[in-house]
Amino acid sequence: MQIGPFFEYWLVTMAALFVIVNPLTTAFAFLSMLPQASEATRATVALRSVTVSTGILFIFALLGGLIFQLFGITLEAFRIAGGIILFGIAMGMIHKGHGESETASTEDHIDGRITNDISIIPLAIPFISGPGAIATVMILTSEAPTIWHISLVFLAIVVSTAACYFAMIYSKYLVRYLGETGKEIVTRLFGIILSVIAVQFVINGVLGVYHGL
Repeated sequence: MQIGPFFEYWLVTMAALFVIVNPLTTAFAFLSMLPQASEATRATVALRSVTVSTGILFIFALLGGLIFQLFGITLEAFRIAGGIILFGIAMGMIHKGHGESETASTEDHIDGRITNDISIIPLAIPFISGPGAIATVMILTSEAPTIWHISLVFLAIVVSTAACYFAMIYSKYLVRYLGETGKEIVTRLFGIILSVIAVQFVINGVLGVYHGL
């Protein structure tokens, strides 16, 4: 196994998943939904949402090949579809400053207590493990040439969701430091990176179809 291509695959994997998960947007949404909650409550909600979302991404990363076989889906078709989904999310991030998780709604709070559990919906789904993230891990594991490359996908999942956890825990400091303007700048930058990755997914899918003709 050559270190160069292996490291390049790690960079692509990490960039694709980290950008689509977008810990910064998750942190802003987390703080807006828990404005009066205690530190202990915030820590509990953050840990639960990250645990659930990590499990969801692990399941789809493991069963991606089985799902392809079960529904008769080709890897090329999923690459193209996944790339289109990611590109749509990227355009939303660039033009609106938000990603796929923008649709989440806030919950009511009384004396810092959460009236409804937001750790599963909308934080775990769709903020962290949304359709874009699920499509990304399935494509990456399906493209992985060796088990070592697959392990990089799982490592990227852990790193990305862990980043979401710490972003939520320290969200009040991020909001205070960046502000709305800083958030929009970073989110749009993430959108540009994601759009390039999405286009590459589509190109890989089209080339695969062409070579199979």
